[in-house]
Amino acid sequence: MARRYEQLTDQLTDFIREQQMFFVATAARDGRVNVSPKGLDSLRVLSPDRVVWLNGTGSGNETAAHLRDTPRMTLMFCAFTAKPSILRLYGSARAVHRGDPEWDGLVALFPPLRGARNVFDLKIEMVQTSCGFGVPLYEFQEQRPLMDSWAERKGEDGLVAYQQEHNRFSIDGFSTGLPEVERTRDA
Repeated sequence: MARRYEQLTDQLTDFIREQQMFFVATAARDGRVNVSPKGLDSLRVLSPDRVVWLNGTGSGNETAAHLRDTPRMTLMFCAFTAKPSILRLYGSARAVHRGDPEWDGLVALFPPLRGARNVFDLKIEMVQTSCGFGVPLYEFQEQRPLMDSWAERKGEDGLVAYQQEHNRFSIDGFSTGLPEVERTRDA
C-alpha cells in the first residue's frame, strides 16, 4: 500500500543511506523526459525536506537543462535486497555549478569526484512509499570504477573540453547552464 509523507522520516532516511543507486527523472515543458540511474557515494540527506546529489561528467546533461525550464524533479530508490520497497521524493530542484557561490560548500559534502560538474539541490515537497513487489532481487557487488578512471585519463583540461562539447546543451537543444569556457587554439 502506498503511503505519503510531507518529509523524510528517520526510517526513510536510513533506507536511502542503504541504497547503492537511485534514479532521477526530470522533464522540460517540451522535449523528452529523462530518467537516469545514479550510483557512487553521491547523495546526502541534509534535512527531512532537502537532499543534494553530486553529478559527474557524462554523455549528456539533461537534468540541468530541464531544471532551467521547469524545476520539477523526482528521485526514486528501490530495495533490490531484503524487504521490497520503493521510495520516491518529489520536489523542486536547482543545479549548482562550479563557480556558483554554494559550489564549494556543497561539493565538500562528498568524496572527491573527478569531473564533478553539478550538485543538484532538491527541496522535497512530497515523499511516497510503495510496495516494490515487482522489483527483482539483486546482489550488490561493487560500484564501478570506470567513471573515475575515464576522468583521470581525460585530465582536467580534457574534462573541460568534453563538458564544453557534450554537456552545455541537452539533446533537445536546451542550455544546461554550464558556462562557456574560452579555450586557446593550442588546447
